[in-house]
Amino acid sequence: MQKIINFFRGSVRLEVTGPFPERFLNLCAQNYLSFWDVQWLEDGGVRLTLSRRDSRRAAGLGEKAGCTVARAGEGGVPAFLLRFRRRYALLVGMALSLAAVCVLSQFVLWVEVSGNETVPTAEILTELRRLGLRPGTYGPGVDESEVSRGLLLRLDGLAWCAVNLHGTRAEVLVRETVPAPELPDDSLRGSVVAKAPGIVTGMEVLEGEPAVEEGDTVLEGDVLIAGDVAGPVPQYSELEPPRRLVKAEGRIYARTWRTLTASIPLTADVKTYTGEEESRWSLHILGLRINFYGNSGISFPEYDKITEVWTARLPSGQTLPLWLSRETARAYERTGTEVNPEAAQTLLEERLLADLTEQVGEGEIVGTAYTARQAGGVLTVTLTAECREEIGVFVPFPDGYVPGGGGTEDGGT
Repeated sequence: MQKIINFFRGSVRLEVTGPFPERFLNLCAQNYLSFWDVQWLEDGGVRLTLSRRDSRRAAGLGEKAGCTVARAGEGGVPAFLLRFRRRYALLVGMALSLAAVCVLSQFVLWVEVSGNETVPTAEILTELRRLGLRPGTYGPGVDESEVSRGLLLRLDGLAWCAVNLHGTRAEVLVRETVPAPELPDDSLRGSVVAKAPGIVTGMEVLEGEPAVEEGDTVLEGDVLIAGDVAGPVPQYSELEPPRRLVKAEGRIYARTWRTLTASIPLTADVKTYTGEEESRWSLHILGLRINFYGNSGISFPEYDKITEVWTARLPSGQTLPLWLSRETARAYERTGTEVNPEAAQTLLEERLLADLTEQVGEGEIVGTAYTARQAGGVLTVTLTAECREEIGVFVPFPDGYVPGGGGTEDGGT
């Protein structure tokens, strides 16, 4: 600890020569001058170190002892600062650097979000900005608990949030809500109908009465598994069996044939760059944007804008809220050109196959056939495919449906 104190208050190395340097040391001790690092020289002199303040009194004590006192060196903070007494630019730069450190340490330079999986980080940062927490915010003026409550109220996907300020870094910890499991609605009653025409190849009936058999041809909307089922009839009874409504369940597999069509014009507008460019520079500091182009706009009627950003980073790789951006506008003109029919046909075929795969889902595409036709400058491609898929879809009964009658309680059908 004493070494640290001596470093900040400064020290002086003295060289004392004379007939009785021991007397000089005794005088220093009698006058309560602290000295250390005493080194005896071959010629009878001595070197010692004193504080910068005591070195002035040591020169007078040397005269009393009949010795010559000379400075052999200086050390500590005062000696370091005195080197810059004539270098005003360095002193100003040092003062500005210290002021910048003291000022910038009071502001939030970056915001870190952790703990989210489904809620996007960009959405959380946007809401935090609206609540007043962003790079450039004055740290002591941020109410962490208020920001946390506001974020929970604004985002439904969060169940818990905590905001912690660590100097220039704002740490935002979140926990997302766990969605409640979807419970089946046992009150629903209805039938399974066909969502596409086809030939039935397989059936798995879990609830309800099958309305078709394997090999039957069905159309879109036909009932495959009926939810209006007949109940048990007592033996030798001539009454109609009672009917009840259930929620029909099952899987019906069928061979289906689908036809999809897509078109594309054989002429298209292409951008041709004229070679004219305009650049606009801007500087972003702590969320503030400084434009170097004033209020001037871009004079081109049609142009592409390319933005380049150079961001300041710490040696650790952490980005700072300081970046320089350049927006370059490249002028272009539109010119008509012909589209390669083969390339256009390939593009349409890929799109049609992707749409068919999405419609079939877990089913199987057995075979495909494409036909192309050009008319009026437009290329039309038609996809015909044979598939094997599950075609059943549940459709609930309308309100007031009467079992067995197919109508409703008020007489409607």
